Amino acid sequence: MKIGVYPGCSLTGSARDYNESVFALAKAFDIELVQVPDWNCCGATAAHNLNRELSLSLPARILATAEKNGLDEILVPCAACYSRLIVTQHELKKNPELKNRINEIIGMDYRGTTKLINVIEWIDASIIPNLEGKITKPFDYKVACYYGCLMVRPNKVLNYDRAEDPQTMDIVMEKIGAHALYFPFKTECCGAGLSVSRTDTVSKLSGKIIEDAVHRGADTLIVACPMCHSNLDMRRPDINKYWKSDFKLPVMYVTQAIGLAIGLTPKEVGLQRHFVKVNIS
Repeated sequence: MKIGVYPGCSLTGSARDYNESVFALAKAFDIELVQVPDWNCCGATAAHNLNRELSLSLPARILATAEKNGLDEILVPCAACYSRLIVTQHELKKNPELKNRINEIIGMDYRGTTKLINVIEWIDASIIPNLEGKITKPFDYKVACYYGCLMVRPNKVLNYDRAEDPQTMDIVMEKIGAHALYFPFKTECCGAGLSVSRTDTVSKLSGKIIEDAVHRGADTLIVACPMCHSNLDMRRPDINKYWKSDFKLPVMYVTQAIGLAIGLTPKEVGLQRHFVKVNIS
């Protein structure tokens, strides 16, 4: 089975652990991931706040490049990248005049024919149905599934899961042996792209998420977004300082948890790259 993949800036840099776990999981299930050639930044998270044409041109070029190379379906692991790509598809589909203008800007013929899927959709469609006989070490932990702001929003565009109380990742975790806790903070904002410019805001918002997960007895937070992971994991010293606490709750990607459940090693899924030590294996 072959499918295209758009790594985005994070998976080739700050989220190498996520990238490693995605590719390791794909290999374990005989899925060939083909990277979109000559890809560029999608503009997340700032372009759409600065210049509308730029915010549409960057994703459109990625999609046009995928079409040019015969990639009919693209996995987009990063929730922020996925949001920008699928929102661009939506905007250009309903406005042919704008699509023509964007094609002029990028100098390519974007048609809008490529199907986009996020990491949970990919897992749900290609991993879960083939789990039988694969799980060698059930992920027997209490988990708080954190979807963040962008995984299921804007709901009218994505038309995927429930905007306020999504369930797909919880179901996935239950399938590998985990106990998904009731977690009302699952779609609260972690601070998003303010990680550098407003660390105090990130510390406050991310701290609330971690505090509630700890209060509910979670062994780990499960995420599917590099930005969320960065704010909850890398910014932990700032969070602890702001909250005058010592939160040690680890943060894992959903792909890492599945990888461990099917027998992949912690190193194969990149757990050694985390700032907050993960004592789950």
